[in-house]
Amino acid sequence: MSDKLAKTDAEWREQLAPEQYAVCREGGTEQPWSGVYNDCKDAGTYRCICCNNELFSSETKFDSGSGWPSFWAAVDDARVHTEVDTSHGMQRTEVRCGRCDAHLGHVFPDGPAPTQQRYCINSVALDLEREEDPG
Repeated sequence: MSDKLAKTDAEWREQLAPEQYAVCREGGTEQPWSGVYNDCKDAGTYRCICCNNELFSSETKFDSGSGWPSFWAAVDDARVHTEVDTSHGMQRTEVRCGRCDAHLGHVFPDGPAPTQQRYCINSVALDLEREEDPG
């Protein structure tokens, strides 16, 4: 993975659309079922919208019924990191980009095998690099 990336608040505001900034830099959440990748079945690699870090593979994506794109594993454990989130009167595990510290979403221990993890990620935090069709 690439070195850590740090930018000023002004640089992030210039780079990101308002909703991307609100989610990735301020810890917001997009509305459920509103994200472009929630129902996406395309093959490829999901990257961080802020720094292009590879985060998730379409091979680990599944329909969790939660309204957000869900994955049972990150591409590599070093690509993301987690923090305890006690906002909104509950305790959850926040998922952040391992390179630029962008807020991506949350992970829950109710996913499918083999990890039993459900990385519930905001579409606006992701950019899908689609695989080329070999045919």
